[in-house]
Amino acid sequence: MANYTFKKMFTSSIGKKLIMGLTGIFLISFLTVHCIINACIFAMDNGELFNKAAHFMGTNIFIRIMEVGLFAGIILHIVQGLVLTFENNKKTPVKYAVNNANQNSKWYSRSMGLLGTLLLIFLIMHIYHFWTMSRIPQVFGYLEEVDYDGKTYHNLFHQMVVVFESPIVVALYVLSMISLAYHLLHGFSSAFQSLGLNHKKYTPIIKTVGTVFSIVVPIIFALMPITIFIGFIK
Repeated sequence: MANYTFKKMFTSSIGKKLIMGLTGIFLISFLTVHCIINACIFAMDNGELFNKAAHFMGTNIFIRIMEVGLFAGIILHIVQGLVLTFENNKKTPVKYAVNNANQNSKWYSRSMGLLGTLLLIFLIMHIYHFWTMSRIPQVFGYLEEVDYDGKTYHNLFHQMVVVFESPIVVALYVLSMISLAYHLLHGFSSAFQSLGLNHKKYTPIIKTVGTVFSIVVPIIFALMPITIFIGFIK
């Protein structure tokens, strides 16, 4: 009976939406922490604060364990999202012309599969640029190192400067952040709704917080490659 219930959680429509909600909130939490860490580059201290924060994230055992859960959550979120998109398209194979489609839903609400795919491509690119060299240097190459107060750190800030010298990479990152913004505009409040957290008093607050989060966080992420590329941050 327990195995049947567990299987239904991954195969039923309600179960899939529940998993999307749980993994969505988990990813929102990750984005918040990641944004705070990355925003350390704006300290204008030649990357010292950022490198120290990144070092803590990369060496703390609890963070490393959570990192494994993060990747599992991302994969599960993407898979379930694509499955739901496929099933929804299968239910309505004929696309009827609707003159006032935006009155029923925003275009980005209907394009979560596409936006999610773009973000998956970005994630692969981002992991290749930064995570692989930090975690698997024997395969992908060693990062430059820097000393602060007699302690050696990976100079991830220097890696950012190198990566964002390319206008093509910067453009791809910015476009990815635009995709993230639209993905969050729908996904933030939907994550709570999928968990049944609807209340006439709190739902409007969640939507307002979600809108602010969906704009501010992607802007901060997008400003990093832009400011490094134009030489504002060195």
